[in-house]
Amino acid sequence: MAEHSSSPLESGQLLSQDIPMLSSPPPPPHPANIVNGDGPQQVILVQVNPGEAFTIQRDDGQFQCITGPAQVPMMSPNGSVPQIYVPPGYVQQIIEENGVRRVLVLPQTEFHPGAHSPLHHAPHPPPHTHLQAFIPHIMHPPPHLYSGLAGGTGDLTTQYISQYHPAHPAIYSEQETHPPHGRAAFAHRDERTCKTYERLQKKLKDKQGVGGGGGGLALSKDSPPPSPQKSRGTPPAGAAGELQNGLEELDEEAKALQERLNSICKPVVTNIQARGASLTWVSPSRTESDDEPKEGEEEPAEPGFTYEVSVSYNGKDGKYKSAYSGVELSATLQDLRPATDYHVRVQATCNCLQGVPSEAVSFTTLSCEPDIPSPPRKLSGTKSSLVLQWKAPCDNGSKIQNYILNWDEGKGTDATFVQCYYGPNKQYRLTKLSTASRYSFRLAAKNDMGVSEFSEVVHIMTSCSVPAPPLSPELVQSGVTWLCIRWHRPAGSPKEDDIGYVLEMEEQGSGYGFQASYDGEELSHTIRNLHRSTTYRFRVVAYNTEGKSNPSAVSEFTTAPDRPSCPCRLTVKGKPHPTSFRLTWDPPKDSGGSDVTKYVAELSEGLSGSSWSQAYSGSALECVCDGLSPGSSYQARVHCISAGGESPLTEALQVQTPPVPPGPCQPPRVMGKPKAREVQIRWAPPLVDGGSAVCSYSLEMFAPQVDEGREVYQGSELDCTVPSLLPGRTYGFRLRAANKAGYGPFSERSEVTTGPGAPEACRPPHITCKSPTCAVVSWEAPVSNGAVVSEYRLEWGAAEGSMQVCYSGAALCHEMRGLLPANNYFCRVQAVNTAGAGPFSELMFCQTPCSVPAMISSVHALRDSEMKIQERTVQRGDEEEEEEEEEEEESAMLYSPSTCLGLRWDAPCDHGSQITSYLIDLGEKQPILTGPVTQYIIQNLQPDTTYRIRIQALNSLGTGPFSHTFKLKTKPLPPLPPRLECTASSHQTLRLKWGDGPAKAQPTDSLQYHLQMEDKNGRFISLYKGPCHTHKVQRLNESTSYAFRIQAFNEAGEGPFSSVYTFTTPRSPPAPLKAPRVERVDESCEVSWETLPPMKGDPVIYCLQCMQGNSDFKQIYKGSSSSFQLPNLSSSMDYRFRVCAIRQCQDAPEIIGSYSSTVILLPARVDGPGPTGSSGSKTAENQKPKRSLTDEQFSFLIIALLAVTSILIAVAIQYFVIE
Repeated sequence: MAEHSSSPLESGQLLSQDIPMLSSPPPPPHPANIVNGDGPQQVILVQVNPGEAFTIQRDDGQFQCITGPAQVPMMSPNGSVPQIYVPPGYVQQIIEENGVRRVLVLPQTEFHPGAHSPLHHAPHPPPHTHLQAFIPHIMHPPPHLYSGLAGGTGDLTTQYISQYHPAHPAIYSEQETHPPHGRAAFAHRDERTCKTYERLQKKLKDKQGVGGGGGGLALSKDSPPPSPQKSRGTPPAGAAGELQNGLEELDEEAKALQERLNSICKPVVTNIQARGASLTWVSPSRTESDDEPKEGEEEPAEPGFTYEVSVSYNGKDGKYKSAYSGVELSATLQDLRPATDYHVRVQATCNCLQGVPSEAVSFTTLSCEPDIPSPPRKLSGTKSSLVLQWKAPCDNGSKIQNYILNWDEGKGTDATFVQCYYGPNKQYRLTKLSTASRYSFRLAAKNDMGVSEFSEVVHIMTSCSVPAPPLSPELVQSGVTWLCIRWHRPAGSPKEDDIGYVLEMEEQGSGYGFQASYDGEELSHTIRNLHRSTTYRFRVVAYNTEGKSNPSAVSEFTTAPDRPSCPCRLTVKGKPHPTSFRLTWDPPKDSGGSDVTKYVAELSEGLSGSSWSQAYSGSALECVCDGLSPGSSYQARVHCISAGGESPLTEALQVQTPPVPPGPCQPPRVMGKPKAREVQIRWAPPLVDGGSAVCSYSLEMFAPQVDEGREVYQGSELDCTVPSLLPGRTYGFRLRAANKAGYGPFSERSEVTTGPGAPEACRPPHITCKSPTCAVVSWEAPVSNGAVVSEYRLEWGAAEGSMQVCYSGAALCHEMRGLLPANNYFCRVQAVNTAGAGPFSELMFCQTPCSVPAMISSVHALRDSEMKIQERTVQRGDEEEEEEEEEEEESAMLYSPSTCLGLRWDAPCDHGSQITSYLIDLGEKQPILTGPVTQYIIQNLQPDTTYRIRIQALNSLGTGPFSHTFKLKTKPLPPLPPRLECTASSHQTLRLKWGDGPAKAQPTDSLQYHLQMEDKNGRFISLYKGPCHTHKVQRLNESTSYAFRIQAFNEAGEGPFSSVYTFTTPRSPPAPLKAPRVERVDESCEVSWETLPPMKGDPVIYCLQCMQGNSDFKQIYKGSSSSFQLPNLSSSMDYRFRVCAIRQCQDAPEIIGSYSSTVILLPARVDGPGPTGSSGSKTAENQKPKRSLTDEQFSFLIIALLAVTSILIAVAIQYFVIE
């Protein structure tokens, strides 16, 4: 059965590589789509049943037979329908089930007489419209199609090949086939075969009855046809015998025809020639086993035979090749070898049956003249002689006696050939020849059978004298990296002389001398891959077969220079000016082999670069570009010119000319009526902006009787209000504009007169300090502006925003009392008349005299973490906070709180004079004088001692009062670090112990420890901090060394760190395995277990132990396999198995992992035989080996039982108690 599917092949048995694809017929004119395939190729899976055979035809015409059981995947490269072979008495039918198409080969049930053979009748169309019927391409199978099968009448094999199906329902009723080698198709059969099947059909119908019941072999139209195996294995009960008898009768007819084909006689060879022979043979005769025709029946016609003639020239048992195939009884063999032994045999074929080859007949072809010899060749020669040599051709069975050598005597191609030698030798010498002349020769061989044809004509020249020295070479054309050189043929040399030339070259200054750069027959050559602008020397040597001439005269040629590269570093020299800038550049890095003669600078206004103008042309390396507009953008580029050409342009350089200040503005004007204290001024923009937009204006005011002006406004607006003017006075104003370049010139002055107003501001008052707590303030009367000043108001305060009126009256002075020493004060004065109050005067700053410092109010003790030696550090603004903290920790060292006391106090008021130092009084010890700091660490004190301390501040004026007395006490000395030990280790953990105390901490322990471990970066990180004496370090790597250190600390402080201890973790053991699986096999058992991957390159092996009965566990296997078979088991003893993994270390002993849980193998139960078949089957089931529960399965069973019991109890309580 062949299944068509587009899914990947699931066959486990494939064709070998030497079996080619099935040859396919030409595609139909309108190819249909291929079902169950995505493209032109489709895979066909052919299933060959046991005892059957599958035959395919390879590309070379040979046949390949595959016997079952097998599954053969095949592929059609172009989507066409492959050929199918149907054995006699069988037909093919195609069914479709669940999208899969199958080709069934079934026994033929109905026989229709006619011109076509019933043995190979085409199948009927399928009963359903969705099933397509195909007429297969029938071809003659090889002789082993049936002869190689099991010998039996009914052992006809179901041989078939699955084929593609078009997607649309169609019936191919007539499909033309073209058998190979011109053999007749099976559609035309002989009459004897047709009558044989008619008789068989009649017998079957007589026995079954016309339209028989359900026992008939005819297939139902509504049911799919059965498979060949089912039809042959389980036929209907009423037709089994009839079908078997019919098949036996069919086999007898085929065997009779096969015997007749095998009885063909050997052919007769006639008319044997040197290269051909004629064959005749007789058709196979009838045998005695052929049935005689009955009375009233016609004599059956003679069947049509096809004959195949094969020839071998390697002996009787050699390889035979087909030389003729057809229906004639004679053939002519051509293209044979003369004087060669051949063996010929003939083979007959008829009706898909092929007979055995006949007995081989040997014959020998006749001898003939030799083959055409090869042309002679020149062995040696001089100016007047030639020595020719040739090889002997094939003699074709008769020894070569003489050779005939013809020549044209040097007269040319139109001359006739004349014999110059006749003899048995294979070489000949010709003398008295002309120098440098060409001669033509041809050769023929002669034996007893005749003379061969002449060989091809060969032209050979005699030697000439050594050529004369040629003239010196000439230069045709030169390039940057190449030179084209030509030379002339030496004078006096004949035209027939083949002269070669050697062009030698020497690079100037290389030191290698002349080297050959060309060797040939041309009169010119181009030398490439040369250096630019370099001189080379050349000479030519002529040579022929006689030797070389003297070198020619030396000629010197120079390669052309290359164009230079673009100039480098195009920049602006200095700062650009508003109307000009200076460009500068460097010479090109690559001059191209010649000096640069000129530089050209181009300029383009704007950034578009659409138009360029030449700004400079010369040999200098800089130029000035002038006549430019201020505040404009320009692009500049430069290129250079040399003998090699123009260089590329440099990249455009963008230059921005600076703008100039804008031009003068129009004089400002007044808006509206001037007020007493302010005026409104307005102006217009300047006419010239200087290449940049105006961004600011500056307005200056000239007060009365003042020659210098004062700026009263600066901004971008076109108007402003000028306040704080005096009433009744004339002011002058002028304006200027500014852009990026700066301010332009001032405009002309315009004058404005203000109206009357309040008094003007007083001048700043004068302050005189009599003491640190007393000061006298005095002032002058201001301009009254037409009204008498009636009152002065004095404001006084320690800050500008918090001043208060401290005096109001007509006096011009006032005394201030109750001030603080070295304190800042501000004051101002205001005049008042009848018109109103004038503005305040300017603030006057006053500072009272200095005095001694004040008393220190508060003193604090420093914490232990604050007692550090501060080193000088450079502030780094961009460093990260973590790096600063690490550097600070490394550069800082804690003081010992046992011998040091740290003090910090708030700086008192210095009363105007900077504090220069502090004095610390310790009572009995000598006072300590410090600098102007607010914290200090007292060293070299006694541990566990109380001190009385007070502090006073000093400045340049004297000593301030002492602070209040306070007490501080030093701490005891810190403890020393303990010894660190490793008490236990595993591949991932280390248990460390230190000190002699208990492992667990006590509530009263004041001594604590700090354990640290070194990380990958070489820094120590904290692992544990507490009072315990042990710690377990986890999450470590196996076989790795780790460094530790420890420190002890208590209330007295932190002690020093211990020395570094190094501990190494051991290798990790293999993981425990699951319980092994045990299966009993007869008297042995097979134990298998899971496998583990290698551990860091170390291989893993396994150890299996077994315990019999109550004995100890014994090792029964050790190795890398994952299973073990234990033979010779005892039927009355139970076995226990366990397994463990072993890690084989390369440089260490083996590491054994933990054993798995135990598996028990109980002895097999044996029950007595039962009286009935059912009891026998139960006994067989009981005798099967039962697997024992593992520990995990037993634990899971107990948990499940407990869970079920708990649920039942809960349900009972819910039902009976609660409800």
